[in-house]
Amino acid sequence: MTKADLVEEIAATTGLSRNHTAVIIDGMLDSVCRALSEGRHLEIRGFGTFKVRERRARRARNPRSGTEVQVPAKLVPVFKPSKELKAQVLEAGVEQESGAAV
Repeated sequence: MTKADLVEEIAATTGLSRNHTAVIIDGMLDSVCRALSEGRHLEIRGFGTFKVRERRARRARNPRSGTEVQVPAKLVPVFKPSKELKAQVLEAGVEQESGAAV
């Protein structure tokens, strides 16, 4: 699903125009990005938690030349789904499997 698909679906559900819906979605995504770039975490109840974690420095190997390369530590965004979201995805997966078996 693309952002345009998401805008279309939410606009159809809420009755808002596509333009207003796109502005709202862009604002939400900007807020999430800003919070993560400031090192804060964001929790959306029933959906999940966005956090920033530090990935430690490590040694890696260049696959082409085989030389060893030092990869520096860096911050990466992570998402941890809520129990409700996990259960909903699991339930949808079970329904798809049972439908495909018939």
